[in-house]
Amino acid sequence: MSDRAPQPVARRLPSDEARDLLALVRELAAREIAPHAAEEEAAGRFPRELFALLSRTGLLALPYDAAYGGGDQPYEVYLQMLEELAAARLTVGLGVSVHTLACHATAHFGTEEQRAAHLPAMLGGGLLGAYCLSEPSSGSDAAALRTRAVRDGDDWVLDGTKAWITHGGVADFYTVLARTGGPGPKGITAFLVPGDAPGLSTAAPERKMGLKGSPTAQVHFDGVRVPDARRIGAEGQGFTVALAALDSGRLGIAACAVGVAQAALDQAVAYARERRQFGRPIADFQGLRFLLADMATRVAAGRALYLEAARLRDAGLPFSGEAAMAKLSCSDAAMQVTTDAVQVLGGAGYTAEFPVERLMREAKVLQIVEGTNQIQRMVIARHVVGPESR
Repeated sequence: MSDRAPQPVARRLPSDEARDLLALVRELAAREIAPHAAEEEAAGRFPRELFALLSRTGLLALPYDAAYGGGDQPYEVYLQMLEELAAARLTVGLGVSVHTLACHATAHFGTEEQRAAHLPAMLGGGLLGAYCLSEPSSGSDAAALRTRAVRDGDDWVLDGTKAWITHGGVADFYTVLARTGGPGPKGITAFLVPGDAPGLSTAAPERKMGLKGSPTAQVHFDGVRVPDARRIGAEGQGFTVALAALDSGRLGIAACAVGVAQAALDQAVAYARERRQFGRPIADFQGLRFLLADMATRVAAGRALYLEAARLRDAGLPFSGEAAMAKLSCSDAAMQVTTDAVQVLGGAGYTAEFPVERLMREAKVLQIVEGTNQIQRMVIARHVVGPESR
């Protein structure tokens, strides 16, 4: 059995435009993404030309304002597009999510002049973004970051190293959080740094368990000069900017996780229908049927959870706790469903001849990126019972 596109998911969409958009995404995924996913992931090949296509078709700009080249689509629609892309290839779905995350600061905290100057190219001009928060010594403890920006006339000079940066080395712009004041979250400021800025360099990409086609690398800033006009938000507002972006970004990870899980479920169901043992398809055996039923339930529950959080966001209501719940639940579900899919395929599932082993390796990272699932539990607990006593 070869790679196959995910079966169409029955979706409740808010408009005919959204239905047409999802149909376009499915067609593009089936034609341009899924057929090459296994080969390109095995080779560690990043599909930059595909991201240029996504930019031209407006799929890198869906949740942003049409005045700046965006698609004016609600998150409810944008996330379902991400799910479809991730089901075809996680490198693509996650890449779109990270690009959207990198645009968030400028779109939501930039001045009118900054939005007009930068967003059209970021959203539809073929550019690709990266988001620089984590560092070698500050991952979950993001407020302890050490990369420093020092004022020098009308410029800021950045020095330091960011770690675990998706699109590190291939991005055209980096949204960078740097320390401009004292310790803690109030001393952090956001900057929009061009990818070709003098003094900016990247290390060799990390060698990873999965998601091999998506470059992840350290990004070094050695006296990088950034005009004050590229400071996003007020001085000291950077941590607020970062957390706001992460709330939305976690929904992107949740949608990608459901896409990976849906792809694994589709593969497992197809195999169970075709594989025969004891004179009949293995899908006839109750033990396997119950396993597939549990997998389908996890996928459906994850989709419902991320969509509920998205609808809260679209309505302008608080959604931070729900975003953390969605990221936690959907990524845990993806890990379980992909593991179960390997089990359904048995020995075949453990080989690279079938996509489920790749999906299982890729699912793991979704429990880690944009806040580990342990951090998500801390965020959720604060919403449920309040902050920790000191």
